[in-house]
Amino acid sequence: MLSVSGIIALARRFRHATAGNVAVIFAIAIVPIIGFIGAAVDYSRVNNARTAMQAALDTAALMISKDASGLTAAQITTRAQGYFNALYNHPEIGSVTVSAVYSANTGTGGQIVMNGSGTMPTALMKVAGYPSIDFGVSSTTKWGSTKMRVAMALDNTGSMAQSGKMPALQTAAKNLIDQLSATAVTDGDVLISIIPFAATVNIGTSFKTQPWMDWSNWSSNGSIENGWTCSTTYNSRQQKMVCGSAANNINNWNGCVMDRTQPYDTTSDAPALLPVGTWLAADQSAWCPTQMMPLSSDWTSLKSKVDAMSPSGATDQAIGLQWAWFSLLSQLPLSAPAKTVNVTYTDAIILMSDGLNTLDRWYGDGSNPSTQVDNRQALLCTNIKAAGVKIYTIQVNTSGDPESAILKSCASDNQFFSTTTASGIASAFDAIGASLSKLRVAK
Repeated sequence: MLSVSGIIALARRFRHATAGNVAVIFAIAIVPIIGFIGAAVDYSRVNNARTAMQAALDTAALMISKDASGLTAAQITTRAQGYFNALYNHPEIGSVTVSAVYSANTGTGGQIVMNGSGTMPTALMKVAGYPSIDFGVSSTTKWGSTKMRVAMALDNTGSMAQSGKMPALQTAAKNLIDQLSATAVTDGDVLISIIPFAATVNIGTSFKTQPWMDWSNWSSNGSIENGWTCSTTYNSRQQKMVCGSAANNINNWNGCVMDRTQPYDTTSDAPALLPVGTWLAADQSAWCPTQMMPLSSDWTSLKSKVDAMSPSGATDQAIGLQWAWFSLLSQLPLSAPAKTVNVTYTDAIILMSDGLNTLDRWYGDGSNPSTQVDNRQALLCTNIKAAGVKIYTIQVNTSGDPESAILKSCASDNQFFSTTTASGIASAFDAIGASLSKLRVAK
């Protein structure tokens, strides 16, 4: 295969040929031919260099924003240049310039605006009179006026004990916490919640005396009650079951809940005395996962919560997804911190599961896929996305299951990731982390 220099040498040789009509025709045609070929080759090289420069500017802008408030304008420019130089490795680009302008936080947020430009020498287009192509990119990072809240709904079902999936998930989730926390300039810029789920979610026992707790499907037999109802009446004011057994006292509740009464299993309505369907349905599953953790910037505690996860039980992705949504809302039951006026917020949910839905409060047997559970989840996903929450979904398919249609359709903007190995969990979380980090870049 001829090299670029070889093509140019050949073109020059033909240009000076005088034998016959071939030389004349070629002389007429060679310039536009080389121009077309050169445009494709050279513009491809420029686009690669421009993409790399954009990524380097975005990262440098985020890095400089973390300590910009303590630097002078000249120091910011010098440090931004240093970050960029360490990140951008394209020696073929000439006349590279980078500028950084810092605007102090005066109540509406601080920002760094970085601009970069360079010149790419052409390989073939110079024959047509274009020896170089100039290009430029820009990046703006804001803080104090842009914040991010991320809820991680993580599969804790029994199948996660297989093929090294749980350790891989724990490592990937902790790495994501580190990655997102690194973009926080001030406390509260990034908040993360952890929602382990199986067929139930463990919300803890602090809600047991609330009047909107539903004990009508609660028992002490250690099994998942698929529509089970206490054989006698119960007194909601006394907040305990009256089923002929002291073991049913709510003080023995392990903190697990199942899906709320339809249609509130798919909405964000806060629990209240009325309507009764908004009540939280207590459960006493023997497969109660690790207790969830609401939004927090305590990175050490968040990672400890991930380490405490243990696989057990059947799959109900919808209940994990709904509680992830609850964790982002400034209302009961989890009461996320109120959002500040004039601040832009990005709300996102990461839903990771290694299986298909098999069981919820009404449908499924805990072993076989249930389209009825999927249908409830589809309604929930539609409502979450309509509320402006971005959803990322991950299917870890080590068992040869079909592609999860519900996880794929639930994802926002094609943000569905599928892997057939435990090691692929890290790649999926890395890609999501990169996407979320870019959302911290304003432009």
